Amino acid sequence: MPELPEVETVRRGLTPVLEGARLSRVRINRPDLRFPFPARFVERLEGATVLRIDRRAKYLLTPLSTGETWITHLGMTGRFTLDGTLLGEFEEAAPIAGKHEHFSGCAIRDGAATRIGYADARRFGFMGLISSDQVETHPWFAGLGPEPLGNGFSGAHLVEAFAGKKQNIKVSLLDQRIVAGLGNIYVCEALYRARISPLVAAGSVSKARLERLATEVRNVLNDAIAAGGSTLRDFANAEGGQGYFQHRFDVYGREGEPCRGDKCTGVVARIVQGGRSTFYCPSCQKR
Repeated sequence: MPELPEVETVRRGLTPVLEGARLSRVRINRPDLRFPFPARFVERLEGATVLRIDRRAKYLLTPLSTGETWITHLGMTGRFTLDGTLLGEFEEAAPIAGKHEHFSGCAIRDGAATRIGYADARRFGFMGLISSDQVETHPWFAGLGPEPLGNGFSGAHLVEAFAGKKQNIKVSLLDQRIVAGLGNIYVCEALYRARISPLVAAGSVSKARLERLATEVRNVLNDAIAAGGSTLRDFANAEGGQGYFQHRFDVYGREGEPCRGDKCTGVVARIVQGGRSTFYCPSCQKR
């Protein structure tokens, strides 16, 4: 499933094409993805101008000139495609391309129209339209914690959020009410960089170690974004390219391989926590 760096990579790829563009020739080829498309979805997008593209956790938020915000969650296999610049504002959009493309349209700016598609083979993604002044209170967003790359996330925040918490720190970090957007891959990598065992109770970790963890969470996310995210199976950016951060994983997916830590003779192990695989080095990630 695309995590924060992958969604941020898609956001950055779409922004030059969509920001300031007028949406036209919107089409859908089915009534639903994971959830039904909103009522009159096509009509509500047609003619709207995209003000910008934001990201909240793993959601893409696209505020429109109509006062609504177009929400997209990529699910497991969702991907946007940009098929190049068409010949002009009145060029007809290409039809829905293939059985897995469920949305298409044109972004018109400066007399040129770029075709946009959204494909989702497993249809775990979804789209919505929410009044822009109600986004923060919508059930999808109301309970989310701070963004890990924002000013609201820090060691002090983790100290407060983890106070008295007996649940292990790995599962606690995946709680979207504590930190928004963190996923399994990058939690494993951040805990490794901070040399904290995923087995330790969240409430037992010292303030100093949580400060380091907050720093490493930011570092690993920024490193992944700089590498275009991670492509394990289906992820591709808006230009069709793959991410490269998977080649730099220290622990994720490396069960049985030597730890990359200096002077560490340990071997990466895999356990299951909260139904998810956890990869870590038992030798250098201490309780």
